[in-house]
Parts: sequence; structure tokens; C-alpha cells
Amino acid sequence: MKKIFAAIGLLLLLQNAWAIDIRDAKEQGLVGEANTGYVVALQSPASAEVRALIAEVNDKRKSQFKETAEKTGLTTAQVAYRFYEIAVKRTAPGHYYQDASGQWKKK
Repeated sequence: MKKIFAAIGLLLLLQNAWAIDIRDAKEQGLVGEANTGYVVALQSPASAEVRALIAEVNDKRKSQFKETAEKTGLTTAQVAYRFYEIAVKRTAPGHYYQDASGQWKKK
């Protein structure tokens, strides 16, 4: 029985080691920078792993946008859009972003 628990524990550790990160997801064309300031899936249906990554990244961004808006007196939407503008400039070649009109572009 101990061996089973040890094997399950090892599997969970390895699963975390294999988990995709935002850089890898962008490299693989799975996610892109939307003109809302958030990341979105580029393929449908997205895997559970990609959906979880998107939720994690966007939750952190939402929190940061809200905090920045409170400090600056801007709206959360204004902060998110400014972040989007910066993110597009920093988007690596080969990664996807959505232009202001909603069209997806590969940099």
C-alpha cells in the first residue's frame, strides 16, 4: 500500500514538473495576448492544462490591474489596455497577439 501512495505522490510531482507555463504555451501557439489585457486560448477546445494556465495568469493580471487602477485613479479597463499595449511591444517573434480591431497577428 505504501508503494502505491509513493507512486501516486511521484506522479503528482512529475505532473507539476511537466505543467506548461505561459512562455511554452505562447511558443506552441496555444495562447495569445488579447486586446483586453488578458491571455486567451487560440485553439478550441483548449486542454484542461491550458485552461488552468489561462485562469491562473488572468487572475493574477486582474488583481494587478485592480491594484494599479486604485493607485492611479484610472479604471481597470484603462490599466488593462495599457498593459496590452506594452505586452504587444514585448511579444516575442512567432507569438500571437490580437490587434486593436480584434484580428489575430503573428509577430
